[in-house]
Formats: sequence, structure tokens, C-alpha cells
Amino acid sequence: MKLRVLKSFQLSLSSGLLALCGVFSVSAADSWHWHGFVSQGLMQAEQSNFVNDDGDISTDLTELGLNGSYKLSPDWRVSGQVMYLDGGNRYATGWRIDYLFLNWTAVNSLDWQLNLYVGRFKNMHWLYSSTRDVALTRPMIVLPQSVYFDAFRDIAVGSDGLALQSTNSTALGELEFIWSYGATPINREISQRVIATQIQGDTRQKFVHQATVFFRPSDSQMQWGISLLDSDFSYRRAPVDMFFDGDFTVQRVMANWRYSAELWELSSELVQERVHARGFYLPVFERNQFAQGAFLLGSYNWSDSTRLYASYDWYTANKDDRGGALLPLQSGGLIPRYFGYQRDWGLGVTQDLAKQLRLKLEYHWITGTGRLGPNVVPAIEINRSRHHDMWAVQLMYWF
Repeated sequence: MKLRVLKSFQLSLSSGLLALCGVFSVSAADSWHWHGFVSQGLMQAEQSNFVNDDGDISTDLTELGLNGSYKLSPDWRVSGQVMYLDGGNRYATGWRIDYLFLNWTAVNSLDWQLNLYVGRFKNMHWLYSSTRDVALTRPMIVLPQSVYFDAFRDIAVGSDGLALQSTNSTALGELEFIWSYGATPINREISQRVIATQIQGDTRQKFVHQATVFFRPSDSQMQWGISLLDSDFSYRRAPVDMFFDGDFTVQRVMANWRYSAELWELSSELVQERVHARGFYLPVFERNQFAQGAFLLGSYNWSDSTRLYASYDWYTANKDDRGGALLPLQSGGLIPRYFGYQRDWGLGVTQDLAKQLRLKLEYHWITGTGRLGPNVVPAIEINRSRHHDMWAVQLMYWF
């Protein structure tokens, strides 16, 4: 019953919100705000399938977006963003609606703000989840994959459902609480990037339930946060399919921290993710596994137009087998142990060329393939090297 209600909600979401917008006419110029961005770049990952299967230099680094909001009344607003992405193997190519929601500001006092969102709302639960969709607003071209797994981007960037955001100012500091419940439609192309390139069946997210608390102490430049996630997925095989019906439960516990100074910033997120799989490989298959990951990301304003970045990202698919030693044993020698982890050192620089024109460059030294898609049935025939570097350059313009 829960799944049918969510599915019906998703089908009627866009038409319902657009119809609501049509009821109101634009009565003032400041009621309507819109922005856009265009970015194009080059990427190469020679010894992995992160960008493409052949390792050649690729132009699959295209991002175009248009977002806007319309103020219906002092307490009501509609916001949305349409996006075109071409990221090679990182995510599905084409247009998508990243978010389209109705926002009601239920309380707006000096010490308390309460907002409710209905529709396809943005994921606001992680440090960069609400800004990863725009090249301009995320710190690096490729975010730490332990938390921001690119193959999972279209599932994690937002959900169709309900969300609540409450911000309270107290003597001790600012306390922000975020809650959301919904689901995201998953097409075949997304499934093939996340699960396995060979799948022919249907993948569905039944629900995703998240809750987050952020605390910003008074007279401090720090922010602390903790986030919980619970989600169920199902796979239903096609008439001709090498896989079986399966169900997956994904649960996350995350902690994050950020320190912002005048010229520099440090941020970190830690995650433990439980994946409980039933079926899929075989009807009687069952596995309960805990993955762990963490990253540290720093930035420094070298000048008014130049910003430097450095990051370290760590991930292991099984906390009880951090070096992946069990993978060759469990797969009959087919899956190398380096598919059980991934370590990534990254350096980047951002240069503002003009008022609304920016250039980003970065390089990553990577060991292990644990965060290359698809990650349920890995692409062992392509990712044959334990070490694989990646570089990217991206030019972006916004208006």
C-alpha cells in the first residue's frame, strides 16, 4: 500500500505543482527569480571505467541547468530545477528534473524558522548534498565518492515526498533539524550504473526516510551534524534475466563537521552503511554487510580569484574485511581484493576568469576500485588495475 501511494504521488507531482503555479499570475517583478549555468570540461581516467570504458580523454563533462522560484505569497513559494547531464559512466545522460517543490514557511520569527516542502525536494541532509547538483556550488568537480557516489547521484540528489526543516536560535547556538520521507523513480540506465550492466528487470526504491541534526555553536566557526537514513529497494527480474527477484535494505549513520575561517575551510564526513541483500544473485541468497567511509576536504583562498583544494577520501565495502581478502574466496577468484576498498588523494584549483566565468582543474591519485560503478556486480573485465588516476578540467558560466 505504501509503495502504491508513493508511486501515485510521483506520477501526479509535476502536473499538480505546475497547475498550482498556473492559478497565480506574476504580479510583481521580485516574485520571480531564475538562474542558469552552463559548464563543459574534459576528463580522463585511463585505467578504470569511471569516465568511459576505453580510458581515452572524454568530453563527457557537460552540465546545463536552469532553476527558478516563484513567490506565491509571503509564506508560499514554488521552486524547481531542470538539468542536463553528460558524465559518461558516472551517471545517466540526458535531461532530468532535479527538484520541483512547493515550500510553505509555517513559522518565520526571530528565533525560529519552520519550512515544509512537498514535491521533489532536494536532499538537505549531508554537507554537500544540496549543492552537488551545480558545478559552481560544489567544492570540487568530483566529490568524495565514499559519501557522494556518482553512480547513485540521481537517486540521492532528491526525493518525491515530504520534507521539514526547522532552525532554532538559542543561547548555545543554532540548532537545525531536517526530516524527509519519499522515494525516487529509478530507470533502467540508472540501475545498470548502480547494480549491474547486465540487468534487464525493474528496480524500485520503495522509500527513503532521513533525519538530520546540525548544531552551530554561538561565537564559533564550527558546525557539527549527524544524519540517519533508512531505505528499501526491490528488483523484479525480466522474463529472460540472469538475476533473480531481490530486495535490498540500505541504512546509513553519518557524522559531519565543518570549520569555516576567513580564508580557509575544513570539512569532514564519516559514514557507516548497512546493506542487507536478499535474493538477486540466487533465490536463497542473503548477506548483511557494513561499509565504512570518511573524507577530509580543505580549501584555501589564495587570492580573491584563486582557491586551492585538497582532499583525502577513504572507503571500505566491508568493515570486517578492510583489505578485501574475502572477495577472491567468495567469488571463486573472479573478483580481485582491490574491489573491496578505495583510497583517493585529490588536489584542485579554481580560478575566476571573469565575473561569471570560472575554470576548475583537479587531479586524483586513486588506489582500489571499491567506488567504481556498478558496485553490486562490479565491472571486473575493465577495472583490472589497483591504481588508477583521474584528472578533470571544467569551464563554467552562470547567469
